Amino acid sequence: MARAPGEDPLATYKAKRDFAKTPEPGAKRARKKGDSFVIQKHAARRTHFDFRLEHDGVLKSWAVTRGPSLDPAQKRLAVRTEDHPLEYGGFEGVIPKGEYGGGPVMIWDEGTWEPIGDPDEGLAKGDLKFRLHGKRLNGDYVLVRMKKDRTGGKRENWLLIKKRDDHAGDGEEPTEVHDTSVVSGRTMDEIETGADSAVWSSNKAQKKTPAPKKRTAKASARVK
Repeated sequence: MARAPGEDPLATYKAKRDFAKTPEPGAKRARKKGDSFVIQKHAARRTHFDFRLEHDGVLKSWAVTRGPSLDPAQKRLAVRTEDHPLEYGGFEGVIPKGEYGGGPVMIWDEGTWEPIGDPDEGLAKGDLKFRLHGKRLNGDYVLVRMKKDRTGGKRENWLLIKKRDDHAGDGEEPTEVHDTSVVSGRTMDEIETGADSAVWSSNKAQKKTPAPKKRTAKASARVK
């Protein structure tokens, strides 16, 4: 998703949302430099992991179909998506069914990252090497851009690959071991049904209303 110099990196993000109707994080690019990363498990039409690296005031994003692996032999498809505002990295909740990206979203991992080499050059060449310092993922990774589809498809496909280091493990799949949020400890089902899950909509945002508590026999007696 290369863009022309001077082009708004959040233009696509804006185009997909009506901010007169939705309180989702506005398309505001940060001025200060940061080094955060977040991985959000997202049960949309298909469950995937949104891999986001803070760079140039936004979150550079890829949708990783099977999630990151610790096995260097695994090459995970990572489809480049639109840049997101930094505030998006703190979202955990539910996007209503039928809306863009409808389904529960979990913060599966978070931390900081550091590029190995020039990140702008790596993004441009399609060979971005970096090191993660997360709560679950650590060590060196690389994102490698694949050649364009022969059919002329618009998707920008990359591969997410773990480099062999002290944090690598043959056959180790952290997404199979860890199925809870690193910020709330909730599972996807608990996020989807929890009373405190934020709900994002293209029309509105709301809090799920807790079901009325059942009165106990003792409480009913007091009412009488």
